Amino acid sequence: MTQPAPPAQHHGPEKAPLAGPAAPPAEQGGGLRTLGMRADVRNLSLLGVLAVLIAVGGLTEPDAFLDTGNLQLILTQSSVIGVVTVGMTFVITSGGIDLSVGAMVALASVWATTLATQEYGFAGILFTAVVVGLAAGLVNGLLIAYGGMVPFIATLAMLASARGLALQITDGRTQIVTVPSVLDLGLPDAYVLGIPPLVLVFAAVTVAGWLILNRTTFGRRTVAVGGNAEAARLAGIDVRRQRLYLYLLSGLCCGIAAFMLIILSGSGQNTNGNLYELDAIAAAIIGGTLLSGGRGTIVGSVLGVLVFTTITNIFALNNLQSDVQEIAKGAIIVAAVLVQRRTSRHGET
Repeated sequence: MTQPAPPAQHHGPEKAPLAGPAAPPAEQGGGLRTLGMRADVRNLSLLGVLAVLIAVGGLTEPDAFLDTGNLQLILTQSSVIGVVTVGMTFVITSGGIDLSVGAMVALASVWATTLATQEYGFAGILFTAVVVGLAAGLVNGLLIAYGGMVPFIATLAMLASARGLALQITDGRTQIVTVPSVLDLGLPDAYVLGIPPLVLVFAAVTVAGWLILNRTTFGRRTVAVGGNAEAARLAGIDVRRQRLYLYLLSGLCCGIAAFMLIILSGSGQNTNGNLYELDAIAAAIIGGTLLSGGRGTIVGSVLGVLVFTTITNIFALNNLQSDVQEIAKGAIIVAAVLVQRRTSRHGET
């Protein structure tokens, strides 16, 4: 009568191990350290690739490639697409995609260089470029976040619409900039300690992007949405609003890049930003940003931009055909995706 019931004695000890893989903090810390180590290895690998490319350029065209003016040109050309890539990195990290960045750059550049806009001088051109980029990004964000459209389709539609509108504004003609304060920024006299102003803008955008992605709640929410949107929603994150902000950010970067391109070329054309979407996506991917979302790296994206720009420069100096250059870029993208898949599999095991 006084004997204890057997189930009460045995169920407690048997269930304890099931409830107790209670070492998540240690495992989570180890996981974060592992991700950090992988990111460091990836960045070091890209630095190695960049060093090899510099060596190749120095060996094939030593006088031309290692010239100070050519190195400044590489950095300047990297700056425009680099700013676009920073915005693209945020979008891809959230699990989205933006195929319209090149068209948004074109639209912002031609709208900002019309005769009516140029009458307002430097401030008018800058303001118009940024506002047009933000407006296009807002449309993308509303269609995707609140309209329920797939990012691929929404941004593809923006690509076609923005290109068409840019062509309509210019009527197929190049719009020459006549504002001296804008043109002067592209001259060597405007360089700061030998560094072109566009490179300084790129550096500022890069630092800001890194801080936002890695040191703010906005960055953590971006990663969470890309990793698992439903889990992020259950955790209290407004997923739709976050996506809207991300496409606004992409549009802002496109507006800034459009103004930089105006300085660089001294004109606005409907062909500006051609294939920027492919270059930005490719740079982000080889830099280590996961195409399916949940992981992004600004430093890796910047290194990816430098790799592609250096390849383009070396090919141009050696008079190699552009089709070979595109084949080389394609091979690099495929290799980067395969490395990502292999890394992801190792992370799961």
